[in-house]
Amino acid sequence: MNGLIMVTQLLLGLSILVILHELGHFLAARAFGIKVEKFYLFFDAWGVKLFSIKRGDVEYGVGWLPLGGYVKIAGMIDESMDKEQMALPPQPWEFRSKPAWQRLIVMLAGVFVNIVVGIFIFWMLTFRFGESYIANSSVKNGINPGVIGKQIGLKQGDRVIAVNGKKIIRFEELLSSKVLLGNTNLTVVRDGKTLYVKVPDNLLNKVADLGIEEFISRAPLLTSTIDTVVKGKSAFKVGLQKGDRIVAVNNVPVKYNVDVSKELKSLKSRNFILDAYRGAELKHFQVSTDSAGTIGIGFNPDEIKEETINYGFFQALPIGVNQAWTSFSDNGKGIWKVLSGKIKADKAFSGPVAIAQKVYGGVWIWPHFWASTALISIALAFMNLLPIPALDGGHVVFLCVEMVKGKPLGDKFMEVAQIVGFVMLLSLMVFVLGNDIFKAFIK
Repeated sequence: MNGLIMVTQLLLGLSILVILHELGHFLAARAFGIKVEKFYLFFDAWGVKLFSIKRGDVEYGVGWLPLGGYVKIAGMIDESMDKEQMALPPQPWEFRSKPAWQRLIVMLAGVFVNIVVGIFIFWMLTFRFGESYIANSSVKNGINPGVIGKQIGLKQGDRVIAVNGKKIIRFEELLSSKVLLGNTNLTVVRDGKTLYVKVPDNLLNKVADLGIEEFISRAPLLTSTIDTVVKGKSAFKVGLQKGDRIVAVNNVPVKYNVDVSKELKSLKSRNFILDAYRGAELKHFQVSTDSAGTIGIGFNPDEIKEETINYGFFQALPIGVNQAWTSFSDNGKGIWKVLSGKIKADKAFSGPVAIAQKVYGGVWIWPHFWASTALISIALAFMNLLPIPALDGGHVVFLCVEMVKGKPLGDKFMEVAQIVGFVMLLSLMVFVLGNDIFKAFIK
């Protein structure tokens, strides 16, 4: 069922974004009197389609190959590679007959729509739910680093108070792009002393392999003080109470909630001695874990202060714009890291399998679905702006060259460039899909 939910969310999210992207091109073309012949969700490769209907001069349809979508604009060298039409004299309603600035707007319209959609979704989510975050000042017990965090010098209980000298207000900043993209300095307070930990440039390589929890856990540490005792469970039966502070499990010293949980899980279905302070008195309890390694206790989440900022309708707009811009710039920084060799391509790029698993996930929660769709919308806008032939960015580059030269590039050149672009995109698709399968099913 989880797999079905992942696939359904992915298809729905991408379908919405592809339709809106192509609608941008469609409306811009129609606004300048350019004829649009086809509007397709997914590709009808080799003429195979799942559905089609003709309305006026436009054929609307759904193809069988779910790798995006397209609009076929008359008089344009695009994925249709319609050489017969291009061999005829230009018509006034064709793309090639229009001024370069109009053609430029048509090519940028899809990217523009994706950016607007991303901003709109972020805006509405912020207006509806506000911004919730953990105040870093309330993280008194510090962080719980994983394998990666420990490798770079972090320790359990460290309090990270600044990134590159700038004070951390929200705990979540530790897991933001400004840290994960590396080459940053963390100001750490450990045992009352201040020290500095360098985050390497290639951090994302390890995070991609092991997961973000192996850098720094999303959950700050809680003390080992019991907050709840479940009736009928072992802890309740032996007399453990709210307020008892556990200091040892089976003679292994513990200090934080994660330490207790770790030791209990290692003692599944066993009897052992648990040591806890009740006030100033040290007590010893003989408890037994169940098959899941639990004894029926909980810790106090209120030790960590979560705050929510609510915004009015127009107050939420700049927050949405900032979220969209941050996402857009993060994509740019990530690409630069790959091009400069600091992050491996197989760690940086994700295909449909990874997006379904890591972005959408196996649980359908509407706010999460829309937030994920907004992130992908911004990512699609960025990717489409890359100066690769067959992408909008490639067409934009050629149009800019035409505007500088004062005349269009030759049709033959454009055809070859389009083929080269297709080969590049197909190679990238094969790479990311193969990489996804390797990570998900083999590695």
